[in-house]
Amino acid sequence: MKKYLFSLVGFAILSSVFLLLASPVAAQYGQYGQYSGPSSPSQSILIDKQVGKPSGTTKGGLTNYDYVDNLTPSDTRFTPGAVVMFKIRVKNTSSTTLNPVTVADTVPTYLEPIEGPGSFNSTNRIISFDAGSFTPDQEKTYYLKMQVNAQDKLPVDKGLFCVSNYAKAYNNSVSDDDTAQLCIEKQVVGVKVAPKAGPEMNILLIAGQLGLLGFGLQLKKNANRKTQIV
Repeated sequence: MKKYLFSLVGFAILSSVFLLLASPVAAQYGQYGQYSGPSSPSQSILIDKQVGKPSGTTKGGLTNYDYVDNLTPSDTRFTPGAVVMFKIRVKNTSSTTLNPVTVADTVPTYLEPIEGPGSFNSTNRIISFDAGSFTPDQEKTYYLKMQVNAQDKLPVDKGLFCVSNYAKAYNNSVSDDDTAQLCIEKQVVGVKVAPKAGPEMNILLIAGQLGLLGFGLQLKKNANRKTQIV
């Protein structure tokens, strides 16, 4: 009877140990360190910088613009004192809210800002402003008005040159940047273009030559007359 009890107790102990080893709790301890938890939402932002290409005027005399990424020397060229319009488009391309977002725009050399959001630092030539928060897929658009320097403030050795406007949108987590190019054309000091001789100019030249010829013949006739008198 005692042997039977000892055998029964031993079987119970072994069964308990087996159940503990095979329980889900024991299996979880074997996976320690592999669980990383839910993934954090990704964040991204987009900035698109464009320059305005003049495309005629409205009935009120205002200039219309087609905004493009870049203007090359074969496109519209801006002259001294001309107004240049820029467009900045900022969009939250992620699934989470971005807050806050700052926009910094570096003004190109030979241009001066005259209207737009933010404040201008003349030392580093950067316009900066707080664009606020952006909900997922939210987009905001801003316009900057600038002016090309006067003729005497442009390079004296260049008749045509191009500059780029750099813009950046950022916060503590994300950032993006973009540029827009434009070209400036000026008259190089000391260089003059001779007018082309058209049909009217040729007629005037021939008439002038005939007049001079007649005047020369008249002088010769008067000289002969004086000789005969003497």
